[in-house]
Amino acid sequence: MLELVSPTKFVAKMDEPPLPEDPYTREKSTQIPGYNVYTADGDVTAPLVYVNQGMPADYEVLERNGISVSGAIVISRYGGGWRGLKPKLAAEHGAVGCIIYSDPADDGYGQDEILPKGPMRPPEGIQRGSVSDTTLYAGDPLTPGIGSVPGAKRLKISEAGTIMKIPVLPIGYGDAKPFLAALAGPAVPAEWRGGLPITYHFGPGPAKVHLKIVSDWGQKPVLDVIATMKGSEEPDEWIVRGNHYDGWVNGADDPISGQSALLEEARALGELYKQGWRPKRTLIYTAWDGEEPGLIGSTEWAETHRDDLLKHAAIYINSDENGRGFFGAGGSHELEQLVNDVAKEITDPETKVSVWKRQQAAMLVRGGRRGGGALHEEAATQENLPIEAIGSGSDFAAFLDHFGISSVNLGYGGEDRGGTYHSAYDTPWFTDHFGDKEEVYGPIMAQTAGIFVMRFADADVLPYDFTAMARTLKQYDRELKDLVKTLQKTAETRNRNLQMGLYALTDDPHKKLQPPPSLVPPPDMDFSGLDQAIAALDKASLDFNHARAAMEMLSPEKRKSLNEQLTTVDRKLLGDGLPRRPWVKNLIYAPGVYAGYGVKTIPGVREALEEGRFPEASEQLVIVNKAINNEAAYLAQIVSEFSAK
Repeated sequence: MLELVSPTKFVAKMDEPPLPEDPYTREKSTQIPGYNVYTADGDVTAPLVYVNQGMPADYEVLERNGISVSGAIVISRYGGGWRGLKPKLAAEHGAVGCIIYSDPADDGYGQDEILPKGPMRPPEGIQRGSVSDTTLYAGDPLTPGIGSVPGAKRLKISEAGTIMKIPVLPIGYGDAKPFLAALAGPAVPAEWRGGLPITYHFGPGPAKVHLKIVSDWGQKPVLDVIATMKGSEEPDEWIVRGNHYDGWVNGADDPISGQSALLEEARALGELYKQGWRPKRTLIYTAWDGEEPGLIGSTEWAETHRDDLLKHAAIYINSDENGRGFFGAGGSHELEQLVNDVAKEITDPETKVSVWKRQQAAMLVRGGRRGGGALHEEAATQENLPIEAIGSGSDFAAFLDHFGISSVNLGYGGEDRGGTYHSAYDTPWFTDHFGDKEEVYGPIMAQTAGIFVMRFADADVLPYDFTAMARTLKQYDRELKDLVKTLQKTAETRNRNLQMGLYALTDDPHKKLQPPPSLVPPPDMDFSGLDQAIAALDKASLDFNHARAAMEMLSPEKRKSLNEQLTTVDRKLLGDGLPRRPWVKNLIYAPGVYAGYGVKTIPGVREALEEGRFPEASEQLVIVNKAINNEAAYLAQIVSEFSAK
């Protein structure tokens, strides 16, 4: 229940009415309500405060304006960061409840016509989703680190670190308008204003809200579907390929657009098998359940098969929803060369050039398929396009973040914008009218991933290229050095301005803003150890590439032994766990504590610097240096053992 109790009365409808044009929206009996899974139960009545997107920078603005959310219910619009960060940060600042709504400026008529005339979210559209804090650990909140199977030791619900501590509820902008309109206090800054025809105020008051949530905390089965094709020559090396099949309500785009491509891909490989093709390595095709609540199906399967995966898994290949437009890939950078090789051979169905060429054009024009990001024009002019780093948000998390298994995430998109995400309006009707109408990118996705799988399965020597990893680590090294300098300069400027009283002179005296807090600059850090470790990996990588041709001529028995060792190279980049989140063991890629799905690279060092824990940053730097050196030494050992004498 969600209701405005003062200064006027309003009860949120929280209903997504059927569209007459869309027959799939008429099925209401099986439609789950709009809610956030893994919210806390609660029955609270409190003043309302608008917090914009509810990100850390927004709380700095609130603090400067003298506004506290302690004891309040916050209302935040979607965007700016993963949804689970909104209640997480609200609770850390003392809020007792959280409402998340889709603002029409971001996800409605501010972007395009709304359904059914256009593709954008109508006023009643609700974005469901999990608020489980998967930055700590993915999967079943009650069984971190072990498979959630009968007999497993389970935490109490109150002990689960990933379950939100305050009640959270999502609503559409039609329901949100009366709550926001009832707020008073100062008007918000321009960048906080959405698309509703009201003046946006901070609050608190006079709006007071009653929020009540009672959840079913019973256990339900999660049903993964696993299909295996045993390898003909090296069956103990596994290629795991996955896409989830569970969705919110209808789920035509998320996830069926990706799952249907995986099924076609698997069907094609089955036909090749009937014609006599046998992969050298074992293929494990998976349809994951329980992804939407918190990557449950993939994580629990991986944790249950921990020992086998650590020994045998050479790669995990993931996809999720798939759309019309540009090719995108992210993951472990030793896979960058193979991604580029495959992308250069796939023809884009709309422009008739390779999907590699089209993605290069997108990078040169606007920095990537979605625009912006860390991809630069200089990188786009190289022989290979860089792949993105990935953190969490899909089923690769357990494989990459927890087990250090080389992973890649593939997909197409960027052309169509829609407002059906996690709503009852994500239907085949929507796809037929506003998505991949010609149904050409599903087959292209199946072709792309299928060729990638076959190349990896049948290569004489596993097609890792560690020079791309070394090159990427050099970039991360430069970023850390720049981050230290930036933090030092920012602190110097902030503290000078405070000492000179400049904020008091430049702020509007009538708004009575508080000055920002002073900042402690980080000390200079010695990155020479990281430089040396990366140089060692770069040398070992080049030596490996030079020796590859000779390695391909080894006897089948020796190649099998070589590939078994290559399978575990990336495990050397695992640590004992990042500070305060031991489940996340990958020292190079991790979801950011305050980035959610977004990745933090060399996270132990980077996040310690960003959050002002400077001794910890130095400690983590030593750990990372050791891990990269270990990988370099292990790769050099492999080269020495298997190079032709």
